[in-house]
Amino acid sequence: MNILVVCQYYYPEPVRISDICETLVTLGHHVTVITGTPNYPMGNIYPGYEAGKLSDEVLNGVRIHRCPIVPRKTGVIYRFLNYISFPVSSKKYIRSLSGDYDVVFVNQLSPVMMARAGIWYKKKYNKRMILYCLDLWPESLCVGGIKKGSLIYKIFKNISQKIYRESDEILVTSRSFHIYLQDMFGIEDNKMNYLPQYAEDMFLDIKPKIQTEKFELVFAGNIGTAQNIDTILDAATILKDQNIMFHIVGDGVELERMKEKAHDLAHVLFYGRKPIEEMRQFYEMADAMLVTLTDDPVISLTLPGKVQSYMAAGKAIVGAVNGETPLILAESQGGYCGAAGDGEALAENILKLKDSGNAEKIGMGNRNYYLQTFSKEKFMDELLSTFAVA
Repeated sequence: MNILVVCQYYYPEPVRISDICETLVTLGHHVTVITGTPNYPMGNIYPGYEAGKLSDEVLNGVRIHRCPIVPRKTGVIYRFLNYISFPVSSKKYIRSLSGDYDVVFVNQLSPVMMARAGIWYKKKYNKRMILYCLDLWPESLCVGGIKKGSLIYKIFKNISQKIYRESDEILVTSRSFHIYLQDMFGIEDNKMNYLPQYAEDMFLDIKPKIQTEKFELVFAGNIGTAQNIDTILDAATILKDQNIMFHIVGDGVELERMKEKAHDLAHVLFYGRKPIEEMRQFYEMADAMLVTLTDDPVISLTLPGKVQSYMAAGKAIVGAVNGETPLILAESQGGYCGAAGDGEALAENILKLKDSGNAEKIGMGNRNYYLQTFSKEKFMDELLSTFAVA
């Protein structure tokens, strides 16, 4: 099968679509990716990719074309320019392609406009376009401070409606997305299917922690507004005398503010962003993993991809998040979860897990749940079945 993938982000940016594409190649398919110049999450062009360098390359069998975009940097203006530059440049490039692709697969993160090139190709060559919805739009704008009812919100609501309705099938990463897309845009239920994310293979090889005197907690992932790391620091402040260490691994627009907030907390360590091959040491030091999100009704519909990684690694989870994540943890009996933004509840749940002595047992239960529910093999089978229909 000849597959055309559209996504604004790709390796070396920390996104799972890279692993999906490489796996498709190992399964015998031809994959071409249209993406942007790498600059996520910090907003600066990655070294070696400046001024159009490596705009065309092949990595692990995947053909990649990187369209020029305005880097995210910081501030609303740069974010807006970043959001509109990829749809413009990718649509211009995709016009040069032939109609030889069998299916278009859009890996839809933010912004939703990244799908526009895929829609153009689908219409031009009468191909089906499958959209994999990982972020809900226009609601994702609200996390960045855009008010519902504002002119900007209304404009992007119309854009989002057009994109979702013109997709031939929408794969959703959270069961809660069904309700939102139905209520907001009238998307028919038979046009949507649930396809949760999986974790990369390396997480299944994580070894149990060698026990130490300290109880070690690890947060791994983007450090942005939506992740609400403030809640972790609030809990860390409460637990400063409990022989507990907090390890925060990742990068993002909130990192420097979080470091400043935690400057008096010697038991909170920040490591910045690490390549996936270096993440093993952090998972293997962990008694449990942390997941937090901001208290937002739509953000709560999301199931963060880190949940699958934590489960695959065989780790117990402690969270401060509403919506989909606590439902999954209740099903797996994989840890403790309090309300989003509630640092006191997070601290209580950390102590509850620590004092139970069952963190390793709970983690192994999470791994079993992952293998039954979220495995990579199951994901690829379902994705390819969707492509075959297309």
